[in-house]
Parts: sequence; C-alpha cells; structure tokens
Amino acid sequence: MQIKPQQLLLAATLALSGAMLPIAPTHANDQGGCFMVDEAGNTISLGSLCGYGAPSSSSQTSKASASNAQASNGVVQVPIIRRAGRTPVIAVNFNDSQTYEMILDTGASGTLITRRMANDLNLRQNGEIVASIADGSRVRFPTSRVSSISVDGARVSEVDVAIAEDMDIGLLGHDFFGNYDIRIGKDVVEFSQR
Repeated sequence: MQIKPQQLLLAATLALSGAMLPIAPTHANDQGGCFMVDEAGNTISLGSLCGYGAPSSSSQTSKASASNAQASNGVVQVPIIRRAGRTPVIAVNFNDSQTYEMILDTGASGTLITRRMANDLNLRQNGEIVASIADGSRVRFPTSRVSSISVDGARVSEVDVAIAEDMDIGLLGHDFFGNYDIRIGKDVVEFSQR
C-alpha cells in the first residue's frame, strides 16, 4: 500500500499521541479563540463555547515587532513564518546545529521529523513505533533521539522523535511544548513557562 504524505501528517496528529508519550493536557489559544471549519471551508468561531472571546490586541503583534528573544515576563515570542492549512509554521532548532521549518501541532504529543532532517542530524534509529492512521491502517515509524529541540528561549533536552520517510515538513508536538502554555496569535506564537 502506498502511503501519502497527508496520511502521515494525519497519523502523526491523531495516532502518535498514544504511541510515543502519554497524553497530557495542552493549553493552546488560536487566533480568534477556538474554531471549526465547515464542509465549505469556512472558519466558524467557537470562542464563546471554549470560555473566551475575541483575541486581545496583543495577538495582533506584527512580525516586524516580534522579538526572537525571551521577554522579561518569561514569555518567548516566536514569529510565524507561514501557515500550513491554518496551522503555524515556525523555525525550530535541533541539537544546537540545524534549524528547520516545522508545523506547530498542538494535537500531536510526539515530534515527527522528516527523513532529510534525520539525515542532516546524523540520527541513528533507536526503535520503532506503530501508529494507526485515519483509514484504519497501521504505519511504522522509525525513532531516534535528539539531544535538544529549541525555539528561541524555549528548550527541551533528550527527546525521542519519530521519522517520516515521505513528508516534506516535520511536526513539533507536545513532547516539546508540554511544559509551556501556548498562545497562537496572528503573527506570533507565545510559549509561557508554567
């Protein structure tokens, strides 16, 4: 069976959560509160149902004014490079040596990197996980360990990552941001240490 990159993305989003790490609650806030997308592709705000209203003016911070440095209040602001299907893509550094664009996936508990990233980082396989994807089939992902993942001032060490053979971009999951509260604005993502 041929597995498409979209299926791997869905697999990482839906199935990696139980395969790599235990699920833990994530506190995320997307631009406009929480939302859903209807069959026609229209975004419908559900902010009032999620317990918060419209975003504050601080979420309107422009890329030009967004700082890559950690603010004095313990909040790291990271510019959003672009969006992939309305999901933020940010710059992520691995092992203090290589920086890659990655999708910030608040629905995945594990981080998924591409084969190219694994090769660039000279990673060796240390295991394997099996994940179920949307069509019910199961996919095997090799795993490896990176010594660090960092986004400006936010950092974690010694993280196991899954490696996707056919994806063009990686997914940054809960194993990175699990100790941070996340606020997703129009142009920046904020990581606040808990």
